[in-house]
Amino acid sequence: MAKLEKTIAINAPVEKIFAYLDDPTCLPEIWPSFVEAKDVKRLPNGGNSFSWVYKMAGMHFEGTSECIEYARNQRRVFENKGGIDSTITWTFLSEAAGTKVTFEAEYTVPIPLLGKLAETIIVKQNEKEAEKLLANLKSKMEA
Repeated sequence: MAKLEKTIAINAPVEKIFAYLDDPTCLPEIWPSFVEAKDVKRLPNGGNSFSWVYKMAGMHFEGTSECIEYARNQRRVFENKGGIDSTITWTFLSEAAGTKVTFEAEYTVPIPLLGKLAETIIVKQNEKEAEKLLANLKSKMEA
């Protein structure tokens, strides 16, 4: 299982950032390989579930995401199943100058489809993808 963690400081209140990310249909605006989020449903824990389409290594993968941990303006954890099994964690820490946002992903590269050699390349691409995701979030929230 591959893991990555990226953090960025954003000059915006935690409430604004959390509220924006609380709508999964916004993810394609900031996440370069996130194609679509649909069928969003609010869960009893305050989070949501949805279906998604994601592009990796030129291939489209479909799956579902369910928020398994939800603490408003602090943390959200999603369990993803389907073409790419993963756990995505967003952590939000309010600071004097704004918010520190951390994005963590633990995921399984679909090796039977892509091959072992491609796994190393994909892991590196996903590191850059996470950096771009956070940079886009920062740009959107500070605009």
